[in-house]
Amino acid sequence: MAKNNQKIFMSLALEEARTAALKGEVPVGAVAVMNNEVLAKSGNAMENSVNPLKHAEMIVLESTTNILINMGLSIKYAKIDLYVTLEPCAMCSYAISLCRIQNLFYGADDPKGGGINFGSKVFQQPTCHHKPTIYGGIKKNESEKLLKDFFKKLRSVQ
Repeated sequence: MAKNNQKIFMSLALEEARTAALKGEVPVGAVAVMNNEVLAKSGNAMENSVNPLKHAEMIVLESTTNILINMGLSIKYAKIDLYVTLEPCAMCSYAISLCRIQNLFYGADDPKGGGINFGSKVFQQPTCHHKPTIYGGIKKNESEKLLKDFFKKLRSVQ
């Protein structure tokens, strides 16, 4: 896949993250892509839904699953690429594995809550069913700045 497409899709994920931040959510965005076409996109929705499972990745994976079911397809065999602005946590990483996402592109590392390079390192576990090809650091600086600015503003209000 061309690097320009990677940047375009990550830019869409960043737009979703910005929208989430405007709603008071931690600014994380995700986009699911099949055959270079966006199937689903979302930002975090945990605060407004009062549901800690509403990470951007989980919302996008569920939406993508439903879209593909309506097309007579399974997410497990559809060769989906997932773009996320922040390294997925352990919950999202395992969901990515179960959905057999083909390629995972993410922006910023998450030393505190990440599930790929930090913490549980889900894809390195012998019990992991599927490991996507992982590309980190796509628009990393932009993703990091968005998160740092959000938390800086949040702390100044408290």
